[in-house]
Amino acid sequence: MASNYIQLEKLGEGTYATVYKGRSKTTSEIVALKEIHLDAEEGTPSTAIREISLLKELKHVNILRLHDVIHSETKLTLVFEFCDSDLKKYMDQHGTRGALEPTIVRNFMFQILKGTHFCHENQVLHRDLKPQNLLINRKGELKLGDFGLARAFGVPVNTFSNEVVTLWYRAPDVLLGSRTYSTSIDIWSCGCIFAEMITGVPLFRGKDNNDQLLHIMKIIGTPSHQQFAKMLQDSPEIVLKEFAVFPKMNWMQVLPKASPLALDLLDRLLKFDPAERISAAEALTHPYFTDPGASLAAPNPPMSMGPPSFNFPHPVQAQARRQQQQYAAAPQQHYQQQAYGQMPPPSMFPQRQQAAPQSQSQYYGQYSQQQQQQHQYGQGSMPM
Repeated sequence: MASNYIQLEKLGEGTYATVYKGRSKTTSEIVALKEIHLDAEEGTPSTAIREISLLKELKHVNILRLHDVIHSETKLTLVFEFCDSDLKKYMDQHGTRGALEPTIVRNFMFQILKGTHFCHENQVLHRDLKPQNLLINRKGELKLGDFGLARAFGVPVNTFSNEVVTLWYRAPDVLLGSRTYSTSIDIWSCGCIFAEMITGVPLFRGKDNNDQLLHIMKIIGTPSHQQFAKMLQDSPEIVLKEFAVFPKMNWMQVLPKASPLALDLLDRLLKFDPAERISAAEALTHPYFTDPGASLAAPNPPMSMGPPSFNFPHPVQAQARRQQQQYAAAPQQHYQQQAYGQMPPPSMFPQRQQAAPQSQSQYYGQYSQQQQQQHQYGQGSMPM
């Protein structure tokens, strides 16, 4: 055991590591000790190497701080700042059947996006965002933790594993087999966590990849052939098939207690096509956070673990004001129209006659070709 730290009680145990509560002998600071037992033949696990190399560079209030690394022949000990809880436990203990107060949801969501934005700004994908990996200390600071699956995306390699992110928080493009994803993979997870904080239960609860896709399409709708064709063009490795056609649900039906601005932000986070998802930087300037008319002070939840107060709006004030004007009345009008049936029905798959079997690239590619011909011969609107 590292001589500078006293090991206290066990906090948890995983496949590769055991986490203990500890105390520094020099400063008496409470820390978390993550002990990784080393195999004589396999050496240090790749997850530990990734976590160490990335966390040494990521210094931010919303990212778990790595204080020290202690190496011996039989084990590797990572010394982290100590957090009292994680978001899942916090929701179970302080939520109403898991659902948090709107002001607390907004505060935690702001912190999640701040940490995520910092990762993306430094060319790091977390790839495993879920409530259990979001840690909360007694000051109410939320921190992204467990970077064992994280990956720097500034390296020359542009293909990644699609076996990332716990199933319920996995983006649909990854479920389809995409290996060329980028920051959008974390944005989807942020959206899933956002909805879960509002309702208290995970939004998409599939049993396997196909079932997860089905759960997603039942809520956000089945993409059109044109949308699938575009995704296939962006990520040729994805595997498409004939999916059941579901119209997009009204978000007010899915999350009836959420505000129009919350639903608008959620809709922008949870786009089927990764290219259409909002970025973390853009999300931080959304009126959900910057609306001056909203109350921003969070109530004091039990056990003094309430979120800290922030100086809203987000520092990118000019962009925030522009987006404030852009969104001003749109979310409220949009969701009221949906609620009262004034919105046009969602587009369905175009009807087609039975034809000889085609490859997925041929099948979906014909829609991209049709669109290009329309632009070429003046039959459609010109691309911007």
